[in-house]
Amino acid sequence: MDTVGNVVYSIEGLKFAYGTHEVIKDLSLEIHEGKITTLIGANGCGKSTLFNLMTRNLKPDAGHIYVNNKALSEIKLKDFAKQAAIVHQYNTAPPDLTVEKLVNYGRTPYHTMGLSSDREEDEKKVQWAMEITNTLKHKDKQVSQLSGGQKQRIAIAGIMAMRPSCMVLDEATAMLDPSGRREVLEAVHRLNKDEKVTVILITHHMDEAVDADRVLVMDQGQIAMDGTPKEVFSRVEELQKLELDVPQITELAWQLKQQGMPFSDGILTQEQFIHELEQILQPGGKGTEHVADSI
Repeated sequence: MDTVGNVVYSIEGLKFAYGTHEVIKDLSLEIHEGKITTLIGANGCGKSTLFNLMTRNLKPDAGHIYVNNKALSEIKLKDFAKQAAIVHQYNTAPPDLTVEKLVNYGRTPYHTMGLSSDREEDEKKVQWAMEITNTLKHKDKQVSQLSGGQKQRIAIAGIMAMRPSCMVLDEATAMLDPSGRREVLEAVHRLNKDEKVTVILITHHMDEAVDADRVLVMDQGQIAMDGTPKEVFSRVEELQKLELDVPQITELAWQLKQQGMPFSDGILTQEQFIHELEQILQPGGKGTEHVADSI
């Protein structure tokens, strides 16, 4: 794993239980700045609990969480909001509120704490946030006029007005259609690339993990896999045992490999699949004999 960069989140020996049911089991983890880290896992694996521990909604039974080398429990709420901003899957903004006002004032204490008492400075932050998320063109619209994807991008703009160094997205695209999901992910990747915002993306959509720098797989309260998307999604059978899917194109290449076609492990995109298929099927290629046998 490439671990270049300072540590944003450091988790040491974390434990948490609901009554007698242990959900997080002696978990240790580091998240590095400037990276997109995706957390996936089957229902009940503990990822939602881990999210709530990382965002101060729950207090661990044991272990420590540090954000930028400072104990999470010692960070003031206002300061934490600027360091690790949160995007949820639901948007509950009043439908008659305009986009500009929503971004300016926010819908949670986290947002408003990020703005100063300087009106001119606040306006600059809001303008910048809407520009970087490509939502400025909607600034005079009411929330009720927006699509699901647009609403989530507005939510991200409100968070970015605080200029946080890290953004945690908790199933932020779960309720969106494919177009809306694409809008949100494009905004997230742009923020990561252009503004170097660290992104922690909790999702059940395997294709969202394909473009991450790092994929973490949780199972039974622990990290079961940790690697690049190619490294993790090459382990198809192990993921299946954990009741997880893989991207469709990865599944297709893997199935064909089981039939004897020499595909590489960890095919993640259509472009990779087509390139390998062309190599396999070219005259005298390494896979033509398998194709001939199956006809």
